Amino acid sequence: MTSSKPYLIRAMFDWIMDNACTPYILVDATFPGVQVPFEYVKDGQIVLNIATGATGNLSLGDTEIEFNARFGGTPRHLIVPLAAVLFIYAKENGEGMPFAPEPKPEITQPEPIVSEVVDGNKDKEDKPKKSAKVSHLKVIK
Repeated sequence: MTSSKPYLIRAMFDWIMDNACTPYILVDATFPGVQVPFEYVKDGQIVLNIATGATGNLSLGDTEIEFNARFGGTPRHLIVPLAAVLFIYAKENGEGMPFAPEPKPEITQPEPIVSEVVDGNKDKEDKPKKSAKVSHLKVIK
């Protein structure tokens, strides 16, 4: 089955808004893919107001929350993977739903690109080119 988290977040958002309260989310800002103004992050977390009056183009999707907001008068585009959402709650009374922290996906580093050194001599063009990798072995004659 698919994750219930996006459905729960949307339901809590609607419930909070229907009760004339302000929906806030607590976000793990260290989670890969989070795009928030990091100058407002404290202890690796950020609290965001996601009320319709505070956001533009709010999208509560199946994999991320995306919206536009202003921070210090500067417009920003924010993207929060749902896995980074730790809590959705009403600002006025703290009622809401916490979520267990999810494991961060392992970030795999791309294989390094090994460039080859090409010598300008035409007579060497037929010889196989050596890789740019440097051996830790030393040739002794």
